[in-house]
Amino acid sequence: MNTEKRYSPEVRERAVQMVLEHQGEHGSQWAAIGSIATKFGCTAETLRRWVRQAERDRGLRAGVTTEERDRIKALEREVKELRQANEILRKASAYFAQAELDRRFKP
Repeated sequence: MNTEKRYSPEVRERAVQMVLEHQGEHGSQWAAIGSIATKFGCTAETLRRWVRQAERDRGLRAGVTTEERDRIKALEREVKELRQANEILRKASAYFAQAELDRRFKP
């Protein structure tokens, strides 16, 4: 099951916030993540991904933000739909052009 659906946005945000608040109390951010992940019942790797994405969203780390990622997905979906529509129109145009040629040359 996808972890985004298993954990609510509020739980994810709270876990990330706890990591950011308490990372100074641990030897490294990874140690803080490992400690806090057990409290939320998720794996350390899952929480690490949430933290990295939150850092990107807040401008603390380079990369694509959640908003940009969603926009890219929407644009890719739109491009796919437009390509399908163009393909349908191209085939229809060829079909009707052939029908017109067939009609002209019949005696």
